Amino acid sequence: MNKLAQRALAIIATGALAISGATAAIAAPQVAAANAISVVAAKKAPAVTIKKIGTKTVKGSAKATIKPSYSKAKNVKIKSALLSVTKGKKSVAKNKKSVKLAAGTYKVTTTVKYQLKGKTSTVRKTQTLLVKKASTKKSVKMNGKTINCPAGFPVKGNRTGSKNEWKYHVKGQRFYNITKPEECFKTTADARKAGYRASKI
Repeated sequence: MNKLAQRALAIIATGALAISGATAAIAAPQVAAANAISVVAAKKAPAVTIKKIGTKTVKGSAKATIKPSYSKAKNVKIKSALLSVTKGKKSVAKNKKSVKLAAGTYKVTTTVKYQLKGKTSTVRKTQTLLVKKASTKKSVKMNGKTINCPAGFPVKGNRTGSKNEWKYHVKGQRFYNITKPEECFKTTADARKAGYRASKI
């Protein structure tokens, strides 16, 4: 074999090595990227979730009845759901299915015992509960300069001229949305007792 042929073979061999190296370099990151992919397992929902007990409203000396509030997953069997209640440092109730509470602020602990796949478990949660008294006010004095009445007092009392011309407006009437009341009432009966008469439009 002459020198020219030997040189040609050497060049071809070098080129082949360079190409195979480049291919390997390109392929390597792809393999690494494939290996870097991980599967994140879906978060399993709890067997029992204790829900928030919302604020209760009572009239006068009446009491609100409180019961455990919770949700459970399929195939979960509830064995017991009980409440323990304290007011300040004083225990009001312990391990009761329901509790009657007067107006005040309480700490309520809900304890739920349940069974899943033959195993018995317990979940517990403590929350603050407000039992408040319903408002006994029948009207709210206004300045006659604003359009909106406070929440819970939707009837607008409008004073024009003498008391014989005092009118009240209710939602849906023509001038309700533009009336600037001097007084707002809970009910139309309260407005009438205060000396207002129904607006005709």
